[in-house]
Amino acid sequence: MTVKEAIRARTESADEVRGGDEGRDEGEHTSPGTSAATVAAGRAAQELGLRRSEFELAVHLGLIAVTTGPGGGRPRVREREIARLREDPGFPDGLAERVRTVGTAEGAALLGIVPARFTRLARAGCVSPVTFYLNRYRAVVWLYLADELASFAVREPELLAGRTPLGMRTMLEAGGDRRARNWRNQRIDRLLKRTADPWARAAVEASALDSAHLAEVVEDPYERAYLARVRPEPVFGRPGSVAARETMGELMLADDPDEILWRRINLTLGLDFAREERPAPRPGDDPGARMTPAAGSTSRVAPPQALLVAEAAPPLSSSAGETSSGVREPGGKRLLARLGWRRRNDG
Repeated sequence: MTVKEAIRARTESADEVRGGDEGRDEGEHTSPGTSAATVAAGRAAQELGLRRSEFELAVHLGLIAVTTGPGGGRPRVREREIARLREDPGFPDGLAERVRTVGTAEGAALLGIVPARFTRLARAGCVSPVTFYLNRYRAVVWLYLADELASFAVREPELLAGRTPLGMRTMLEAGGDRRARNWRNQRIDRLLKRTADPWARAAVEASALDSAHLAEVVEDPYERAYLARVRPEPVFGRPGSVAARETMGELMLADDPDEILWRRINLTLGLDFAREERPAPRPGDDPGARMTPAAGSTSRVAPPQALLVAEAAPPLSSSAGETSSGVREPGGKRLLARLGWRRRNDG
């Protein structure tokens, strides 16, 4: 499918194909199972006309709701969910197209540009990878949603031809590459949508920090251990090989100073929210209370939008500690002081 065909298809069917998903509660993806009839993931993929990798990506993207029983176990799909998807006017091609991934060469062909320009657009953060695999040399090969590339072509046609904007060109010449960062942000955002538990949400933010940064923000070892226990993982799509798991572990860690700072800020604010809901368990506490709000507490919604993602963060300036950290804890410490942030470049 060419970019023109993709654009035309999106224009004609966007309202029909996407309308049913936009209003769905994201919490449905991991809610406990009910008495409704369910089928195994393999059978669900077969009935939906998807390969297993496509099915897993559809779950990751929130296109297919899955459920698990109260005791855990492998995720399953309700029969009514399969029926809903099969009744879509665009089925089966519409669903398959929404999870179709392409590499650099195919993505460039879809947009009608040369692979070198596509790579530059990806490195500049114009398009974001949704997944990756390791080639035989154990190098990361990024994959992109064809559907999102078509959206980009509609949204930014001027970037497909002509001279690269100066700011983008400067960033690329300096060696900038936002592919891993964008993949990381999207993955974290999707995990956050799957849970309203404040400790689990804080754990997702913590997953982007290495052990040294994490220890600076979360000084209590019991809280760090609790964050490791409650961190939600993708329902599907965990890398199978040891090399792929190691690579994902490396890619999950923020590696740019401003991204690290904002993840630390998000984690600090998230911890405040979680501690208000309930304390982290200590040795001797009731294990059943790990994921249960304290008695008398009310269920809280997700933290406010003040938890900014890295892309939305303003550039760090010398006055950031005074002006952008107006949130203070009861003791009166400024947020950056609570983060344990050190200006490592200072003399």
